[in-house]
Order: sequence, then structure tokens, then C-alpha cells
Amino acid sequence: MSTTSTSRVLLPLATLSAGLVIGWYATDRMGNSAVTEPPAAESEPLALGDEYRGEITSASDLNANDGSRFERLTLALDADTLVELELGGVLNGTLALYDDQGGFLTASSDIGTPTRLRQRIEQAGKYVVAVSGLDRHSYGPFRITSRTLETQDSGLLTLDTPIDGWLQDGLNDYEIEIQEAGLYTVEMHSDELDSYLTLSGDHGVNLTDDDGAGDLNARISGFLEAGSYQLEARTAHGQEQGYYTLELGSRDLPDGIELQNGGELSFDQPVQGWYSGEGIEYRLDIAERALVTIDMQSSEFDAYLEVSGNDVMLENDDGGGNYDARLQTVLSPGTYTVRARSYDSSGSGLFTLQAGVSDVAAAENGVIEIGTTVTDELYSGAQNFYSFQVEQAGDYTIDMISSTVDPYLELEGDGLRLEDDDGGTDYNARIQTHLTPGEYRVIARSFGGSDSGPYRLSVNAAN
Repeated sequence: MSTTSTSRVLLPLATLSAGLVIGWYATDRMGNSAVTEPPAAESEPLALGDEYRGEITSASDLNANDGSRFERLTLALDADTLVELELGGVLNGTLALYDDQGGFLTASSDIGTPTRLRQRIEQAGKYVVAVSGLDRHSYGPFRITSRTLETQDSGLLTLDTPIDGWLQDGLNDYEIEIQEAGLYTVEMHSDELDSYLTLSGDHGVNLTDDDGAGDLNARISGFLEAGSYQLEARTAHGQEQGYYTLELGSRDLPDGIELQNGGELSFDQPVQGWYSGEGIEYRLDIAERALVTIDMQSSEFDAYLEVSGNDVMLENDDGGGNYDARLQTVLSPGTYTVRARSYDSSGSGLFTLQAGVSDVAAAENGVIEIGTTVTDELYSGAQNFYSFQVEQAGDYTIDMISSTVDPYLELEGDGLRLEDDDGGTDYNARIQTHLTPGEYRVIARSFGGSDSGPYRLSVNAAN
């Protein structure tokens, strides 16, 4: 997922680039207080659409900030023009754009290649392009190419027809008309923005995505019925400007796959579902007490499982390895709800869900004697089970201690069911209760179900 720190890096890098070239204006201001714009004689003309060739040498103007050298060019631009400038050649340099009063507009970023800047021009006039060496050691020939970009910032988005757009501190709205129900994807790619998409419309669809297409690009995938939909293209944090590409595409299901979004989940009969931002619920019926294992796998998003019912509430993120989820527990007879979703409710795509069942005896890690301590290993997504026999009624304490996992204890038997997370010291688990003679079972697991590592388990009588 995109984080705030990732997207924030875009502005400081651009600001740094601006600092390298803004010194020319500061130099003029300090040297002559009457100078409010670069002298025309010192600025070479740059024709939009043509290639300009020059060279930064030791005789070029000096940047007062860092000792780098620079050259200024004038560029006449019309209102409502999206202009792109690109720097090529040997020079390791940067570009910046100013209005005719020396006001800074934008600078090229240090992210990616080639070095380029883009800016929406609001007023017609002459603008100043500053090309500078990246530091005081940067010299050499360069070339600058310039062009205007055509964008579609609203309107109808049609299938398999990519469009280019420009965001300026806000969002762009598009319409989508789906003629035939099926799987569709919308992708937003940009090397300047942290892309973010929201799709809403008929049939209660409401999908969002931040980084589903990798890096800072967004992708929404979903099963859409025929109807009208609205798409918002924006940035994750709302205050960026930049250029992007947007495309609506269709997608075929792999051969032999039939979607089942909800309904009954039967043992040893895997189902395929399509996640589109909302959790999908399945019904699991347990006829007799058993060890149940539920797996959710997806190569398209971070799978997350929840199981509830009969006073049971369990969840798991990565217990199946990688980004797959697994829940393994002993369940009593009854009906349970299995909810399949993504870890953070973002992303979308195909997943496989499967439930398996084993005899309760398969869950036993062994017998633990009262007054003893066992050391064992907990694996991600798993639970360990121990039985012990109480011969004499009294008060008993069960402890699970670990410096690696966040221990979680469950105790059941003789009509009793207790749970504890942090009843011991720090994050360790402890159950203290009165027990009557009989057989009991201890379930040792981690709080979130995903931790793995060693632990110690003990059962002790109060006396």
C-alpha cells in the first residue's frame, strides 16, 4: 500500500531541484535591487516544438546557492497549455520554470529518467526556463525539447482506449458505460503522482484502490453488471499535480473457473471468488467437533480470513505463507460464517477458498502434566492443542510465555470455555480459574494468528 512517507518524497525532491536553479534570481536581486526580471539579453529564446542545444561551462552564470552553473531561456506560451520540457545530452542537470516576474512554478524531479517537467499554463506570456548543472561539478552539452500535451480530464472513458490526463490539486471525474456484464479493470499509471481510483455506480458498486497496479499506480478490478458508473481519478493525498494515463479494459476468467461469491462452503471442495473491495461471506456447517483448516489464496491481493459463530471469532492475515491466509482451529457442531476479504479492504481480484476437516485427535500436540512446563514452537496461522487431567477440584493457573509471539490462551472442558490475551506479564497470557475433576484442553496460539516462534506453556495448581 502506499504510505504517506512514500508520497511525501515527491515534493522535497522537486523542491531540491528548484533550489539548484532558483539562485539565479536571488543573485540578480542581491546584486541590483532594481532588477525584477532576468535581462532579455541574458536569456536565449526557446521555440515551442523545436530542439534547443547548449552547453553548461565554467563561463556560464553562477548559482549563488550551491556553485552550480546555469543558463536561462525564454519561452512564449499560450493560456491553458500543458507544456512538457525534457532535458537530454551529457549534462547531469535539472530544469525549472518561472513566470516573467521570477516566480517559481515547477521543477523537474530527481525521480526516474529522463529529466523532465510538466506544467499547466494559466496565463499567456513569456516564461523563463532555467537549465542547471545538478551540482558545482556538473558541466557539459545539453539539449532541451519542448511540446504541448493533449489531455482528457473528464468525460466518457471507453473500453480499450487509453487516455492521458492532468491532475491539478483536485480530482478528475469520468463516466463509464458497461454494455455487457463481465470482469473489468481500470488502471491509472503515473511517474509523477501517487495514483488513487474510486469507482461507484449501479448495483451498489463502490470500489477504491491506491497501489493495486504496483509502485504508486492504481488498479480497480471487479465484476460489473451492465449499467452506468462514475470514476474518480485523484492522488492518494489530494495535493499533487501531474500527468497520468488511464485505461478501461476487460478481463477473461481462466478456463474452467466458475465464480462463487458467497453461499455454502463445503469441506474439500475449493471455490473461486472475486473480491472487489467488500468482504464475501460463506456458510460453513460443522456436524461434529473437528479440527478445521480454512485456506484463502490469491496472487492479486493480500488475503484475509475471518470466522465467526458459536461464540467463536477468529481472523488471520498471512498464516498461509506469503500473503495467503489460513485459520486452523477446533470447532464445535454448528453453523459458522467465513468472511473472505483483503487485509486493508483495498485491491481486488480472484481468490481460492478451501476448507478441510480432520478428527480432533489430529489436533493434539500432546498431554501436559499439572505442575510441569513444556517448550514448543508455534507456526504462523496454526494453533497447538494440549490436554490435561484434573484429579482434584481447586484453583489452577495456565501460563503461556514468549518473547517472539503475542501469546493467546483458550481453555475448554466440562462445559467451561475461557480465553485470555495479556493476563500475564507484558504480552503473555494467563488463565486463572477453579476447575472440577475432569479432562480439559488448552489451545495455544498467537493473538493475531500470524505470529510464529517458540513459547513455554505450564499448568499449575494453586497449592
